[in-house]
Amino acid sequence: MISGTTRLIAHVGYPTHTFKSPMIYNPWFQARGIDAVVVPMGCKAEDYPQFIRLLFRLSNIGGALITMPHKVTTQALADRVSVTARIAGAANGLRLGPDGALEADMFDGEGFVRGVLNKGQPVQGRSALVVGAGGVGSAIAASLARAGVARLALFDPNAATAQALAGRIAAAYPGIALQTGSNDPAGFDLVVNASPLGMNADDPLPLDPARIDPTAFVGEVVLKTEITPLLAAARARGCRYQIGTDMLFEQIPAYLEFFGFPKPSVAELREGAAIRY
Repeated sequence: MISGTTRLIAHVGYPTHTFKSPMIYNPWFQARGIDAVVVPMGCKAEDYPQFIRLLFRLSNIGGALITMPHKVTTQALADRVSVTARIAGAANGLRLGPDGALEADMFDGEGFVRGVLNKGQPVQGRSALVVGAGGVGSAIAASLARAGVARLALFDPNAATAQALAGRIAAAYPGIALQTGSNDPAGFDLVVNASPLGMNADDPLPLDPARIDPTAFVGEVVLKTEITPLLAAARARGCRYQIGTDMLFEQIPAYLEFFGFPKPSVAELREGAAIRY
């Protein structure tokens, strides 16, 4: 029941017809008896800078989930930006700090890394290859760096994009061994497809799965298909793996902590969600 005391979490983007967050967060709020609600808010790019400042003037605002096309703009508008968001060059979460400053963070990579860790795959001191250095790839690479990987390889068809990401990571985490220019997965403990390859049936594979070590852990970000061709090939090699929707659900507890709510389990969120993946 929405009342005058309800804490508002805005889900801001454009268009809104694909938004799924209200159907995941709101059943959990209701089940826990938490007086909060996630509300979709359609805002076009040209209106966003003015809108977001006014949104956080509301007395009952609890935070904002930010999606396309506003993630890059959000980082530039915030008063304080996390290291992860600075490396990613984008942010998808906003809140007010105790002093009223607008604080931004990025949770795509955090969701991915939490999923990997919760499946028993160590990250600290290990080696990782991330294929795709766009928005989600940058976020995952930043979170892997924060989690303590010892060696991180970045590949993107646009070599300059991967090199720029490597430079931002090196500035924040100078102890990591970084490399760019190759998508060869041989010798890596963790292999990540952070590219869109796998969304369509006729897409080429993002890397050669025959080169993946059978002991490696393979992660996917594509949401359209649970078992992408890459994951099917990795599974056939005996690799453990993570599907794309795990990243989505695993980042929700991180968001909720950021907004000051209790931390749910992913199983609890999946069970109560009004949608099925």
